[in-house]
Amino acid sequence: MFAPFFKSAAFIFSCMLGMSLTVMIPANAAPTSAPAAHTQAQTPLPWQQVRLLADVMQLVKEDYVQPVDDTTLINNAISGMLAGLDPHSAFLDKSDYQQMQIVTTGEFGGLGLEVTQQDGAVVVISPIDGTPAAQAGIQTGDIILQVNGTSLDGMNLDKAVALMRGRPGTAITLTILRHAVAKPLEFKLIRAEVHMASVRSRLLQPGYGYVRISQYSEDTGEGVINAVRSLSKQNKAPLKGLILDLRNNPGGLVDAAVDVSNAFLNSGIIVSARGRAPNSNFVRRATPGDILSGAPLVVLVNAGTASAAEINAGALQDNHRALILGTQTFGKGSVQTVIPLPEGAAIKLTTSLYYTPSGHSIQAEGIKPDIVVPEFNVAVSKDANRNLTEANLEGHLANTAPTPEAAAGITAADQLAQQDFQLYQALIILKGLSFVAGGPG
Repeated sequence: MFAPFFKSAAFIFSCMLGMSLTVMIPANAAPTSAPAAHTQAQTPLPWQQVRLLADVMQLVKEDYVQPVDDTTLINNAISGMLAGLDPHSAFLDKSDYQQMQIVTTGEFGGLGLEVTQQDGAVVVISPIDGTPAAQAGIQTGDIILQVNGTSLDGMNLDKAVALMRGRPGTAITLTILRHAVAKPLEFKLIRAEVHMASVRSRLLQPGYGYVRISQYSEDTGEGVINAVRSLSKQNKAPLKGLILDLRNNPGGLVDAAVDVSNAFLNSGIIVSARGRAPNSNFVRRATPGDILSGAPLVVLVNAGTASAAEINAGALQDNHRALILGTQTFGKGSVQTVIPLPEGAAIKLTTSLYYTPSGHSIQAEGIKPDIVVPEFNVAVSKDANRNLTEANLEGHLANTAPTPEAAAGITAADQLAQQDFQLYQALIILKGLSFVAGGPG
């Protein structure tokens, strides 16, 4: 099903758990199969510090205002140990681990939100197309303050995500802080079965196609290939160019991102990962077969483009196969390994970083577009003087001539510019690239 990383393991991106590339190790695997068990010399345990931990536990057991059992204390100690490393390493108790396994199979009820944690706050990376979160208008960069009145301040990210998941059809209220909005916003949503159709497509103009990937699932690579073929059939000729829209794409399966990249490449490295443990290192390479046969490709990205989507964009950029247009991406470039523990628990540990073909790590930096185009709406001005034309003058002569086809085309372009300025700019550039490549725009 997936490319092997460890024996019987699979590359996956954690869904709704901080958007990190995650390697799942089978529950029946011995702990020594984890990446930490490599051949480097191990530093002896600092027994004086271990004794300090035991002494603190004993003091808490004896003097804390309420009784606390050993399991709770030990689990809390492990949680603090891992949370102190980075925002994505975490301890998963039995319940958390079971929830992660449910989410990674795609069988869950929720809101369709991809989130991360920054400075203790739960921040939206992006809503997934067609889900309750997207339909309600939740945006990239929103900070989730409360879930059903429960504050998320200082809460572990996995716990916060667990509060948002639930049985489809149940109600949930999110209190959200949004940049440039003075007061917190309240969103009342209904959880739904999250079915993520990852690929959508359409012809923008004769010869020029558009493919949108909302996230990367097992069949995304095949979906993109089928979409391009369908667009060519609809166009009744090979496409002159294609726009690949990865905006607000929070990631997904890394192998799917590799498949999509490979669909447009004939050779070259797609992605690599490097870590301290030997098993944390891998390289993925392209194989011959460009679905577009070299036709120009423009990739749209923004701050909500994360993780697997950044692998896709970086591979096409570094292999000089596409122009990247938009704004700088999210910068999620670390790999987490989920390692089972006894009695049904697990740890999620950052084990490596992934790199674009040029050897660039996007961790905390992201992909920088070749052409920066900010996101904004081209609105019609309300200034009467600026809108003053002959048609505004009282008693003007009406134009009774028939409207030529060219005028209809300009109207459509103006509508696209107003609805999606970045896409409009990408289409203009794509047509220019097609002309330079040897065909009329």
